[in-house]
Amino acid sequence: MPGMDASPITPQRVLVLGGTGTIGQATVRALQRLGHTVVCVVRARAGVGGALSLADCQQLLPGAQLRVADVGDPASLLRDAVCREQFDAVISCLASRTGAPQDAWAIDHQAQLHALDAARHAKATHFVLLSAICVQKPLLAFQHAKLAFEQALIDSGMRYSIVRPTAFFKSLSGQIERVRKGKPFLLFGDGTLTACKPISDDDLGDYIAGCLHTPERHNCILPIGGPGLAITPRAQGEHLFALAGKPPRFKQVPVALLDVIIAVLSALGRLFPALQAKAELARIGRYYATESMLVLNPQTGRYDAAATPSTGSQTLFGYYAEVLGGKTAAQRGDHAVF
Repeated sequence: MPGMDASPITPQRVLVLGGTGTIGQATVRALQRLGHTVVCVVRARAGVGGALSLADCQQLLPGAQLRVADVGDPASLLRDAVCREQFDAVISCLASRTGAPQDAWAIDHQAQLHALDAARHAKATHFVLLSAICVQKPLLAFQHAKLAFEQALIDSGMRYSIVRPTAFFKSLSGQIERVRKGKPFLLFGDGTLTACKPISDDDLGDYIAGCLHTPERHNCILPIGGPGLAITPRAQGEHLFALAGKPPRFKQVPVALLDVIIAVLSALGRLFPALQAKAELARIGRYYATESMLVLNPQTGRYDAAATPSTGSQTLFGYYAEVLGGKTAAQRGDHAVF
């Protein structure tokens, strides 16, 4: 793994939160390969809609010790997860599912504060946080919530590693079935408004686990992408059609359409509060449709692909080939635009 210390790794006891998500699972696997002892905090019913039982979680996280606790309840974290034991490090892969304001502040901020407090009680010396590269330009509730916790972690005095990944494969897989069926690939504008360096779950898991024993990643904010050049949505579509053996077909969607949807939902949200969350989801969609997931140059205000670090070996186009070939199943992200 690039950038890792070649010296022998001292096994650690690591408490992991958010381990049942795909990135959390990959991180647990990486920790175990490195010889660490892993304890995962899980809910009694985990996964989307509470679909996963404790037995299901154990199948997802073989070899890890599972402890059922409520990350929203600091007393539960201490009583049921820490259990008056000591841990060397805490890794949090927690993230709100929708990004809606109430959910974001409850999970991306408050639950993370509970995790930091649990880390102190466990006498952990290192806290590794899975954040997001989009917090560089915070326009949305979940970005402000993440930034608020990032600052709390930095101010805590504990050694920290704040990992800000770029786009995930699962968030860029929403149109695979459209292409497979010969439907046009949907683009905002001409499909070159944005670019990203997608990173796989496994490469990101390796990077997160590596933070524990790589001094260059200590007390740092770490933007990270996958290997290769930055990829635009149009390039994603072109490659998908080529892999599917179909002529490329694109349909351009004006960004202004999202603006209209946001305006209508925001107005109706004043009368029907349930629509306020839908308006925020539309704002999230617009953000990802118009902002690149690359390092932002604060001087120029432009995204810089060359300044966005890369790690790992798995590529988005290789992943597309595996999905189209039936070797793996596409998993949609909660913030996928399409």
